[in-house]
Amino acid sequence: MFDFQNPEYIKLKSTKDRFEKELDPILIHGEEVIDCYKSVRDGVIFTNKRIIVISVEGVTGKKKDITSFPYSKIQSFSVETSGVFDIDSELELWLSGMGKARFEFTGGTNVYDVCRLISNFVL
Repeated sequence: MFDFQNPEYIKLKSTKDRFEKELDPILIHGEEVIDCYKSVRDGVIFTNKRIIVISVEGVTGKKKDITSFPYSKIQSFSVETSGVFDIDSELELWLSGMGKARFEFTGGTNVYDVCRLISNFVL
């Protein structure tokens, strides 16, 4: 499960990988993948219903932990854009009854798009 004691998920970049193998068994009727971000092995997927975090575990990567954050649980969020010396941008989510989740994106990521995506489902 996503570690709320150490809530950082680092260096995500936009990807064309839609994580079909991992997501097909858990997506509900009418749920669509909107955007995907990936680190070396892990991924964060935004659907029209929730945010899904996939953590690949173990040496072989066969074991995966999948955590679902329904948009309805997001109480607030914060976006920090990249700067001149700090080229990464960050997204923090405060989730009702769960704690805080933090995602760090590479410098090429348009966090305004991520912010707008979340706003469309939360506000």
